[in-house]
Amino acid sequence: MAITMTDSAARHVQRSLSKRGKGVGLRLAVKTSGCSGLAYAIEFADEALPEDVSFESHGMQLLVDARSLPFLDGTQLDFVREGLNEGFKFHNPNSKAECGCGESFAV
Repeated sequence: MAITMTDSAARHVQRSLSKRGKGVGLRLAVKTSGCSGLAYAIEFADEALPEDVSFESHGMQLLVDARSLPFLDGTQLDFVREGLNEGFKFHNPNSKAECGCGESFAV
């Protein structure tokens, strides 16, 4: 099992952690939500939790709880700028459908 991030995402996380002045990486999870059933949850992690599985990509740590891991296995996290908008984008090979607004997905 593996979860990775692009160089662009790693640079963004590193800059954000530096601005915060603390943190060990990024925590990814899925939660039940939205019209397609599942939604991504993302937050900066100040410490690893006992239930976290850790992945390293481009020198940054990604933490995923064991329950979310089957839904995120193989995912690549990117950070993109499109016009005036910017944000994280999930390239998830497990996703079979996404809602029109892009907030939720189904496997």
